[in-house]
Amino acid sequence: MKKFDLIIIGAGIAGLYAAMTIPADMKVLVVCKDIPWECNTFYAQGGIVTALDEDDIPVHIQDTIKAGSSHNDPNAVEIMSKESLKLRDEMIKAGMEFDRAKDGHLLYTKEAAHSASRILHAGGDATGRYMHYFMMQNNPHLLQRNTLVYDLLIEGGRCYGIRAMVNYRPTTIYADNVLIASGGIGSLYAYNTNSRTVSADIHGICTEKGIELADMEFMQFHPTVFVKTPFARKLLLTEALRGEGAHLVDENGYRFLFDYDERGELASRDIVSRAIFDYKRKSGLEVYLDFSMFDKEWFHKRFPNITHTFTALGFNLPQDRIPISPAFHYANGGIVCDDRGRIPGIEGLYVAGEAARTGVHGANRLASNSLLEAAVFAKRAAEDIMGKKPYNGSVPYFDKDYDTQLKKEHDKEYKYQLRDIMWKNVGIIRNKNGLLEAKNFVYDIKNRDIGRLLQLRLNTAASIIESALARKESLGSHYIETN
Repeated sequence: MKKFDLIIIGAGIAGLYAAMTIPADMKVLVVCKDIPWECNTFYAQGGIVTALDEDDIPVHIQDTIKAGSSHNDPNAVEIMSKESLKLRDEMIKAGMEFDRAKDGHLLYTKEAAHSASRILHAGGDATGRYMHYFMMQNNPHLLQRNTLVYDLLIEGGRCYGIRAMVNYRPTTIYADNVLIASGGIGSLYAYNTNSRTVSADIHGICTEKGIELADMEFMQFHPTVFVKTPFARKLLLTEALRGEGAHLVDENGYRFLFDYDERGELASRDIVSRAIFDYKRKSGLEVYLDFSMFDKEWFHKRFPNITHTFTALGFNLPQDRIPISPAFHYANGGIVCDDRGRIPGIEGLYVAGEAARTGVHGANRLASNSLLEAAVFAKRAAEDIMGKKPYNGSVPYFDKDYDTQLKKEHDKEYKYQLRDIMWKNVGIIRNKNGLLEAKNFVYDIKNRDIGRLLQLRLNTAASIIESALARKESLGSHYIETN
């Protein structure tokens, strides 16, 4: 029987940084559902946070906890901030090239709810793809694409591997350890900024296995997204634009955000998203991101990716304003784990990145903390795995399979209905009646003749809805209206 020391599910920053940490003489398999660059890391624009120095650590911690409405785990936040300095130096030493000034100094930018400019970027607004390429180049292990994981092999409190479709063939792959680095839940929402591969499958498996999900009501919506495209993944306009001075205006040029928060464009994401949603609903006016204050040459150099994308759509930046809407962006909650990524009660099973609920983000993620959290805790999980002895016990026989029923006839239709109801009823502003309507819809579809992959999505959607119903008062990115 072929067996690996570790299977890593996902080839974003959490999966690849864990792989980079583990030496080449360990048997590691990294798997991804599609091509490896079809992941949220690749699409990340803004950057990666790092404390500027030792003095900035307590300030970064304070900013993170304030943005998270004090629902954060202070220990996890402290670990992340303290380890950010070492992580930055390690990445640069390994060859990661962040943007620098002409004199060689690292360039930092500021984003909403940060009290200092502490966000590193690369390629202007292409940080994610630069980091992804860097990690792909430095991954010493086998990376296997077209691998869709649809079950975890768990028995007697231990994980023994995965069951997956590999190039459309059902395959069982065994390992002493499995690291879930599969990302968030973006494809559950009609409007989202996520990769098409991020569909909450693994979360759904975890609910089946009795593995706890927590803080699932705290879904973060990015305020500035161009949604007038036919695809589920909408076009993100990085928060760094507002950090550099872009304005949010209505059709008449009015900067309405100051009516909601004295920080205006630099209020936290939950506040800005709700303000846009509320203002559009009450005024009936379109909302735009205005870049007209920027020098053209500077803008094109600082935001080349956005310039290229929107030029192709017929916009002339920075002169033209772009109509925007909030869209789902990031899951603050996820699979419960400790500060080494270990999932309680299941030996050999770990989680890192957006799939994990480390407690760092609390009720609302501070801008650009995501890449940092993923790398820091992926590395800690990898180090824990490296410190373990190989498993030499017997491996059970796993006979249950779902090969003939991963997808069924009406699944696509139900999937789009699910996205619409999640956006409408479990989105930026919620109420009890809407949540109950969503709950009834999920219950109804789960009792129909559906494939396994849709079943897993519905499991995760149900977890989000139940968490939202259980929290009666608004907190952070969970905003509940009284009916």
